[in-house]
Amino acid sequence: MSALEQIQFDSQGLIPAIAQDFETGEILMFAWMNKESLALTIEKQQAVYYSRSRKKLWFKGEESGHTQLIKEIYTDCDNDVILLKVEQIGGIACHTGRKSCFFQKLDKSDWLIIADVLKDPKDIYG
Repeated sequence: MSALEQIQFDSQGLIPAIAQDFETGEILMFAWMNKESLALTIEKQQAVYYSRSRKKLWFKGEESGHTQLIKEIYTDCDNDVILLKVEQIGGIACHTGRKSCFFQKLDKSDWLIIADVLKDPKDIYG
C-alpha cells in the first residue's frame, strides 16, 4: 500500500494539514489538502494546499513568495491529520503579514494580538 493510500481523507476528499516551523516548533498555519495537493507536496517537497473557497490547488507562496519547503511530513495515529515541518521562506506564513496565523491569544474573555505585522499585506499582495 502506498503512503497516499493509507491517508484517511474526509467525505469531501480533504484532510487537515498543520504547518510547523522545522527549527522552532512554532505552529505557523492550518490549511486543507486533497490527495492531489498532498501528492504534489511529497513530489515537489514544497507545500501545496487545497483552497476550499477558491476550489483549487493553492501553491503556498505563489503570490507572496512566502513558500514552505518541506523538511518532514507526519500523519497522526488515525492517518487523518497531516503535520508538515517546514522551512518558511521569507519568515511570513500568514496572509496578514505575520510569522504565524496563530497570533490571537485568549485572555479571559478577550482575544489579544500577540504578534506584530512583519510586512503590510498590501506590500505582499499588491
